Amino acid sequence: MKALVYHGPGRRSWEDVPDPAIKHPDDAVVRVDCVTICGTDLHILNGDVPTVEPGRVLGHEAVGTVEDIGSNVRNVAVGDRVLVSCISACARCRYCRDGRYGQCLGGGGWILGHRVDGTQAERVLVPFADTSAYRLPETVSSEDAVMLADILPTSYEVGVLAGAVRPGDTVVIVGAGPIGLAAVITARLLSPSHIVVVDPAPGRREAAISFGADVQIDPTVDDVATRVRALTDGLGADVAIEAVGIPETFESCVDIVRPGGHVANVGVHGKPAALHLETIWSRDLTITTGLVDTATTPVLLRMLAAGQLTMPGLITHRFGIHEMQDAYDVFTRPAETGALKVALFGSHVPQPDPH
Repeated sequence: MKALVYHGPGRRSWEDVPDPAIKHPDDAVVRVDCVTICGTDLHILNGDVPTVEPGRVLGHEAVGTVEDIGSNVRNVAVGDRVLVSCISACARCRYCRDGRYGQCLGGGGWILGHRVDGTQAERVLVPFADTSAYRLPETVSSEDAVMLADILPTSYEVGVLAGAVRPGDTVVIVGAGPIGLAAVITARLLSPSHIVVVDPAPGRREAAISFGADVQIDPTVDDVATRVRALTDGLGADVAIEAVGIPETFESCVDIVRPGGHVANVGVHGKPAALHLETIWSRDLTITTGLVDTATTPVLLRMLAAGQLTMPGLITHRFGIHEMQDAYDVFTRPAETGALKVALFGSHVPQPDPH
């Protein structure tokens, strides 16, 4: 089969690799119907995730059809259309029993496209299939469902819930890439009074407004802290969600929250960021970090099926799966291409008309 293979920082290829086969009784083999590219894949290619070894098939988000299952698999069957989660869960270790699947000690956690071959391929081997793949209702499209593999639960769990967003809060989301836009979508579920988006790209700020943000700030023109304090009677944001992964945006989030506020870091950082305890020690701040657990995936899936969660316009570009290199080229140049999320469809799947 064909797959997107990582060959070290800055090097990737679409090449022939062996077809996956069942290795353990908990495994499933899934034919990939729809797959996407994540900002974390770009971090890998930039050399920010040294635990990814050359030769690894990238990707950790997909929707597909089950082709084979191990002898212990009970929750999915051959022929089922499933969501392949970015997080694998052994369901037995201490962290899994607490619902902290991202910290799995039993061979799971974030392993797809990281420690084992991932989803940017014609087929993928899914470990712990009973707890890491979700059967999809017919009413949910593959294109919508694939957004629940990573960015929606990540933004909801690591951003909105960890940030303790409450009704009436002012929430500032720094970064309007895919994760930031997903944070806009999921923050709305908690009824904040204001959702402020900070991003230098006009197209991304406009997308954030269309998804539910009500204030946009261009950090190249405006002083972000001044604008936020003007909106909050001088106090600052109740919650700041960092959705970029660079020192400047993290430090900005710490600067703009009110005393007693929350900073929820979602971005993947490749460099150290300063924490100015000499000035913030007395402000009673809560700063959280985290890897998504995907414990909320079933809830988000039910909301999606019920029409309570919508993501119009989040996918901006569509490709056949054999156009993987073209999709990467588009996704890595969002300022030029206007790309938010890309979707790639297996050659056996009719590609939806763009909308």
